Amino acid sequence: MANTLLSDIEQVQDLLKDREQVGGDLASALKHARRRLPRRIYRQGMRLAEAQHFLAHPKLRLTVEQDPLQRAAREVIKHLKSIDLADRRRGRLLDIVATMAFSVIVVAILLVVVLRWRGFV
Repeated sequence: MANTLLSDIEQVQDLLKDREQVGGDLASALKHARRRLPRRIYRQGMRLAEAQHFLAHPKLRLTVEQDPLQRAAREVIKHLKSIDLADRRRGRLLDIVATMAFSVIVVAILLVVVLRWRGFV
């Protein structure tokens, strides 16, 4: 049972590396991806990171409750698998284009206002 939990934690680390482009141990990867993760997923991931140290030790492994951690790992894995990288890239590109378009519109409006104020239009 602990081996499957450790493999789930490794899978979470791999998914964080693939989907969120953050590396390192689980705790540091979660801290780097904190703003992009929902609060519940971040907390579940931090529970897994805390338990990872206990699971590595043979005697301390017996003190860890496996079922809640297994559910937390499944929830984090489910969320990370649902992230669509293409949609995220498309959204980032649309944000950049929208910002540029807004800037151009503001400059055009200011130009018309200044020309009108100076009496050219």
